[in-house]
Amino acid sequence: MNSDLNKLQPYPFQRLRELFAGVTPNPEYQAINLSIGEPKHATPTLIQQALADNLAGLATYPTTLGIAALRGTIASWLAKRYSIPALDPETEIIPVNGSREALFAFAQAVISDTTPAPVVVSPNPFYQIYEGAALLAGAEPYFLNTLPDNDFSMDLDSVHESIWQRTQLLFLCSPGNPSGKVMSLAQWKQAFELSDRYGFVIAADECYSEIYFDESSPPIGALQAANLLGRDYSRLVIFSSLSKRSNVPGMRSGFVAGDAKILEKFLLYRTYHGCAMNPAVQAASIAAWKDEIHVVENRRLYAEKFATVTPILQEVLDVAMPDAAFYLWAHTGQSDTEFALSLYRDFNVTVLPGSFLAREAHGINPGQGFIRIALVAGLEECVEAADRIRQLTSELRPQ
Repeated sequence: MNSDLNKLQPYPFQRLRELFAGVTPNPEYQAINLSIGEPKHATPTLIQQALADNLAGLATYPTTLGIAALRGTIASWLAKRYSIPALDPETEIIPVNGSREALFAFAQAVISDTTPAPVVVSPNPFYQIYEGAALLAGAEPYFLNTLPDNDFSMDLDSVHESIWQRTQLLFLCSPGNPSGKVMSLAQWKQAFELSDRYGFVIAADECYSEIYFDESSPPIGALQAANLLGRDYSRLVIFSSLSKRSNVPGMRSGFVAGDAKILEKFLLYRTYHGCAMNPAVQAASIAAWKDEIHVVENRRLYAEKFATVTPILQEVLDVAMPDAAFYLWAHTGQSDTEFALSLYRDFNVTVLPGSFLAREAHGINPGQGFIRIALVAGLEECVEAADRIRQLTSELRPQ
């Protein structure tokens, strides 16, 4: 067996199950689960219909590169969404089975053994795939704590040159998980300049890019930032997904786009990896990327929940509206695990302890004392959960 498997830590939801083991939640309350970022809004009918109409495609083997119509649709969507010149669908876009598998596979393809002790830099807290991908690619994860003191941004200036010299991959997540922080153009500029200086690749995770609250001000994307700064896409690859945008987490559909030279090698890797997209899913994905009406409605539903729930929680927790995404990153002022356990046991509401999303780095676990609340359930359930959190916090507060 690969000895690096022993370096992997349990996934956050496994740790949550262990935390709740043997605990019976209060039966007086109906269960409300806000721990996992799984969209609960209805899947649009047009996507379901496209999937059903193209089941005949199951009789053929799909190609790893996917059909030209899908890549062309994605290229058109990118150009319109980010006001950039259309990417080349033949060389700069690859459909993938969700961003998760692509993020993991990308590290395996990119990390080279030509650099002694290669490093992968990522935010902390973080999507655990970043760490696992780094470890199983034979690299050392290096975490940058995102804290209230730095507005939940990655402090790239704090990384010593000796680390940058060994860095082969930088994971950036904007809008971020769990804080919802959106990177500014100036922050993208700094990341690009470091990539130019040290030669590492940037993997921009943008799976939450379409969940935001102001229709006139969508979050800036990595390709957009590069274009605004007058640069090409060298050493830059973005990862996007339909899961959150179109409420189809089970469809497993997304894409990678960017540096053609990198994607040429990544495509070769994926050809051997055996991860071509189902033909029916490709057809449904075309329907999804072509339609924005359902996406606007999706954002409206989230905006309504955030506008209603956030003020309730602000009465008892240190929490603010995020820039984007569908999480509230709330500071409890106490042990995050004890808070989550009490909330589950006494009020039958499940949230995720922030420390489960982070690692101890530079002397602290930046998730300690925080909980991640995924506002994925319906409005009434989210409001009910907020009321229960308010009640629990009032009970726990010293008299």
